[in-house]
Amino acid sequence: MSLSEQQVRVIAELARLTVPREAQQDLVQELSAILDFVEQMNAVDTEGVVPMAHPLDVPQRLRPDVVTEHVDREKYQALAPAVANGLYLVPKVIE
Repeated sequence: MSLSEQQVRVIAELARLTVPREAQQDLVQELSAILDFVEQMNAVDTEGVVPMAHPLDVPQRLRPDVVTEHVDREKYQALAPAVANGLYLVPKVIE
């Protein structure tokens, strides 16, 4: 698929990009090459292929879900300018 310079200008405008005139032709060629590659990938028959999250069939390594530190609420709230019933009080922002 080949793009025109006008189409590239429209794409650049939609993306809020400023593309100098001298770079537009290069951008036309690069974007056209990307679209050609996408067309090539779309032509591949993927019927029956199971989607996968990783190219290798390995289990995901997860850390154990255990508490590693204790938060001392009273210690942190002692530093706050205003606290009531265990909650931080903040100034009203919206009237």
